[in-house]
Amino acid sequence: MMRPKKGIHILPSLFTTGNVFCGFYSTVAVLNEEFYFAAWAIVIGMIFDGLDGRIARLTKTTSAFGEQYDSLADIITFGMAPAFLVYSWVLKPFGRLGWMAAFLFLLCAALRLARFNVSKPEVRSECFIGLPSPAAAIVIASIVIAFEDLFATRINPFIMVMVVYILAFLMVSNIKYPSFKKFDFRKRVVFSRFLFVILFIYVLATIPKVAIFILGFTYAVVGPISLIMANKKLGAESNKTSSPSVNSH
Repeated sequence: MMRPKKGIHILPSLFTTGNVFCGFYSTVAVLNEEFYFAAWAIVIGMIFDGLDGRIARLTKTTSAFGEQYDSLADIITFGMAPAFLVYSWVLKPFGRLGWMAAFLFLLCAALRLARFNVSKPEVRSECFIGLPSPAAAIVIASIVIAFEDLFATRINPFIMVMVVYILAFLMVSNIKYPSFKKFDFRKRVVFSRFLFVILFIYVLATIPKVAIFILGFTYAVVGPISLIMANKKLGAESNKTSSPSVNSH
């Protein structure tokens, strides 16, 4: 009788550990009031988070341990770290309102990850239900990077409170967001889409601070815009089917 294999797959786990390290370093940087480096640590953490799952699938080393480890890492890097960052950066003067807004972001990130873990695998691969926590964290991190570096100032705290609340709502919403897990580099695409990818890589290499903000903000609004367009299309189709026919006398 064969015994079940024990142990962990080291390669994807190393990338997940890098994700955890980025979240921890971001928190340490915030304590030292190095908000710019704290924000970049979250961005780098997202890169590790994207690579660990893809490497596990490519090397066929996916496991239940890896999934749970990845979720715990996401809570640290994309839940606690951005919440602590945004609170210390601009929300601290609000007192209770400030730290409650940061806590709401952390809570919604945890709820969103828990819902993701219990969802069916086929649903995960097709789309994300609710804004993924890494995308929400990138929006906050990119705002900090832009204002700390490009504008050498800080965003209006009232605007940031609204941003935090909106991101928290989007994470626990039922709005669908595109998933790129099935993206295949070997698949043929139209030439215009290829040009768009090249243009984005060029902007990312030239002005990464602006590109990261555009990427995070665009992805965050894709879900609500798609939902509005789908509702309008559904409403137009229902109006056509329910419009009374004109009777001739």
